[in-house]
Amino acid sequence: MRTAIYPGSFDPLTNGHLDVIQRAAKLFDRVVVAVARNESKHPLFTLEERKRMVERAVRRLPNVRADSFEGLLMDYAQRQSAQAVIRGLRAVSDFEFEFQLALMNRKLNERIETIFMMPKDAYTFLSSRIVKEIASLGGDVTAFVPAHVRTALLAKLRQRPA
Repeated sequence: MRTAIYPGSFDPLTNGHLDVIQRAAKLFDRVVVAVARNESKHPLFTLEERKRMVERAVRRLPNVRADSFEGLLMDYAQRQSAQAVIRGLRAVSDFEFEFQLALMNRKLNERIETIFMMPKDAYTFLSSRIVKEIASLGGDVTAFVPAHVRTALLAKLRQRPA
């Protein structure tokens, strides 16, 4: 069984992430969307909230599941018996960082390949950071995230102290 891990913070999950997930699901027998615990990024949503949003978004994709992890990605990928890690590239500016990360991951475990995937053109500008900023300033993010993510995002922003 060919397994790929698609890791990320997913704070929150965007339509660009979903596009990459759907593309990966066509290429692999099993795709694990691995929500990373990375408190240094100061996520808006808790790890469990992010995982639940991903679970809901992928529930109609039979070969995709959501999980969470902490620690080294390559250790997690090995525990999942993965053959590949999927990384999304939006623009050339992403490439240098992602390339360095892929090379380091190869040093850690050369049996697991890194595959770069680009989202549809319509999503190349999209990032979780931009979505949060637009929503926090009162903008409409309907076109950028699944409906349940938009609802959760607006509720979370209403809870934040001004």
